Amino acid sequence: MRNIVLAGALGLAALAFGSNESFAQSGNTPPTGAPQWPADIDPQSGFRLALPRREDLDEAGQRRFDRAASGQNIAGLQGPTGIMLYSPKTSDDQNAMSRYLRNEAGLTPRMREIALLITSRSMNNQFEWTAHEPEALKAGVPQVTIDAIKFHRATAGLDPTDAVIIELGRAVWKDHKVSPELFARAKTIFGPNKLVDLVLLMGTHASTAALLTTFDMQLHKGVTPMLPIP
Repeated sequence: MRNIVLAGALGLAALAFGSNESFAQSGNTPPTGAPQWPADIDPQSGFRLALPRREDLDEAGQRRFDRAASGQNIAGLQGPTGIMLYSPKTSDDQNAMSRYLRNEAGLTPRMREIALLITSRSMNNQFEWTAHEPEALKAGVPQVTIDAIKFHRATAGLDPTDAVIIELGRAVWKDHKVSPELFARAKTIFGPNKLVDLVLLMGTHASTAALLTTFDMQLHKGVTPMLPIP
């Protein structure tokens, strides 16, 4: 049954994304009901490149394609995975690192999502934020914490662990300097190993934001932007 479902998903993905010729024939008009995207956005991929066809990818790229098509990530093929199909040699290593940092490094889902949100907010990345705010709520992040990040509010009164992650993210991405006092608080809460992993997690999310920004990744059809940016 799982193979049948996967095959169906791959078939739909191939129908939706597989033909670069369909892009050339249809121009830059997004599907009916979709937002009016900039002229350089591919109408199927949602970013500035047409999605590669599965059959044109190497083995690593096909594995990445299949995982996305079968729903094993938040955004599917219309997201960073689609862009990364253009760098298939990095696929397995990046997936392994991301899997470890997000699920195996000992950071709770709440810690993880706060780290991802403060990075997305610091980068003003609408796609990442809109994907992860609902995930943060599912992970138990209080709305007051989410709003503190979203609206650049002070961390006073927040849970101490939530607050130190937010302050660390702001220090790294905005101030480009972490004070001895903040470092000491973070080290006390996380210990040296988890603190290194926390910063690596934010760094990998920032690199994803760089890709999404460069290739102007658009929100999925029908998705309302959640981040208040110009």
